[in-house]
Amino acid sequence: MPYKQEEIKPYNNEEEKGVQVEQMFDNIAHSYDKLNHRLSWNIDKLWRNKALKRLKPYSPQRMLDIATGTGDFAIQATKTLNPKELVGVDISEGMMEVGRKKIAQLGMDGVVSFKREDCMNLSFEDESFDAVTAAFGIRNFGDLEKGLAEMLRVLKTGGHLCIVELTTPVRFPMRQLFKIYSHTVLPIYGRLISKDKTAYNYLTATIEAFPQGETMVEILKKIGYSKATFRRMTFGICTMYIAEK
Repeated sequence: MPYKQEEIKPYNNEEEKGVQVEQMFDNIAHSYDKLNHRLSWNIDKLWRNKALKRLKPYSPQRMLDIATGTGDFAIQATKTLNPKELVGVDISEGMMEVGRKKIAQLGMDGVVSFKREDCMNLSFEDESFDAVTAAFGIRNFGDLEKGLAEMLRVLKTGGHLCIVELTTPVRFPMRQLFKIYSHTVLPIYGRLISKDKTAYNYLTATIEAFPQGETMVEILKKIGYSKATFRRMTFGICTMYIAEK
């Protein structure tokens, strides 16, 4: 049985979801960073930092960043964890091209690289990475369980998965306030800046449909991860998941 967000598509019901997600992110790549930081009041940087601090005790040397987008999580991971190698993968070349420019400006070319990959069918060998990360991307998977299983496959035994994902607050009044914000400010401002009429309506819909908290932890355990835990941040607007192979 598919999860609700798997059935939500950006533009139409005819084309496969992955094709539409790639097109959508290519369309908004030019404005994605600006919108991401403004719409979250820059708190997204704090969320990423908190997640990376959870990985710090394990000193991962080879890392994989899933749905890397423009590379923000990859850049912060390199600064915080100092890995020998970090590979960022995404289906959107438009997003990664922005990331490559940022990496070049920061002089991280020798450590960070980007590669176009289908996250449901990764090309890497089993047990390739010490840590796998994903920030604000897995709710776009066309098959959540398959994507999580691929992340588990390429993770070394004893390695760690770290996911940061936008979620719906569970308590009053933040739940109600977030719903108003995500249905008015987020799509209207997103449409004005990105020039894409539906992208930010789609993003709101997937946030609301995505399994979260205890449900997500159960999915991770079902796939085969151990010691899966979650922590809500900023009143539940974002949730961090940590799991071990």
